[in-house]
Amino acid sequence: MAMSGGGGGIGELLKTTLADGLMTFLFVFCVSTLGPLTSLILASPLYDSLITFLKSVTPPPNLIVTTLILFVFLLILTTIASLLGGASFNPTSTIAFHTAGFKPNSLISMSLRFPAQALGAVAGAVSITSLMPVPYNQMLPGPRLKVDMHIGGFAECVLTFLVCFGILWIVTRGPNNPVFKVAMISLTTVTLVISGSKYTGPAMNPANAYAWAYVNNHHNTWEHLYVYWMCPFIGSILAAWVFRFIFPPPPTKTKKA
Repeated sequence: MAMSGGGGGIGELLKTTLADGLMTFLFVFCVSTLGPLTSLILASPLYDSLITFLKSVTPPPNLIVTTLILFVFLLILTTIASLLGGASFNPTSTIAFHTAGFKPNSLISMSLRFPAQALGAVAGAVSITSLMPVPYNQMLPGPRLKVDMHIGGFAECVLTFLVCFGILWIVTRGPNNPVFKVAMISLTTVTLVISGSKYTGPAMNPANAYAWAYVNNHHNTWEHLYVYWMCPFIGSILAAWVFRFIFPPPPTKTKKA
């Protein structure tokens, strides 16, 4: 998942902010189609041979198809993000890379980028909701809390910690091939989504969670702020701290006078 620094001047900062909004719009719009697309592929007679093969392997076919679709989406999105200068579509990954020291951002930069990501996510959720055919609307609920608020907050914190730590390792210490990086991020994301599905959805992305909370008219509640914003941010910061502790940056060389 692409990350970006804060930029040097006002023009660069505005460019990064707009790029973040656009990328988050595309991310929410595309990822929200995972359920309907998986259903269509598995139900299509054109894929009988593929389904027969998938049923012979251990993971359920729907998980394999969903992972493959997510891989394609992330590959396209990260390519676009790179062309836009390294835009981000997840506030927690922006925080994690900033805290780990890889992509420093100023407070002004983050105060502009995070609202832009939230607005882009809302636009994506509203757009896909209005365009999605009626039979598939029930597949667009977005993340929602299914347990006690504190249990849900703890779950989002742990899941975001794991996904941010995983992305930090994959991006900075994983394979050099960007396709392999995206494949690993896709597998990590799907695994954690399945693990957290009975708790919070999950989101692991405050902007995405805010978008669907807005669509369902509970975006301005303390529960939403606590579970889907505060706890994920704590998880991402902890992930960055632990990553820096395990993989400390090389010491800076001082020039002798």
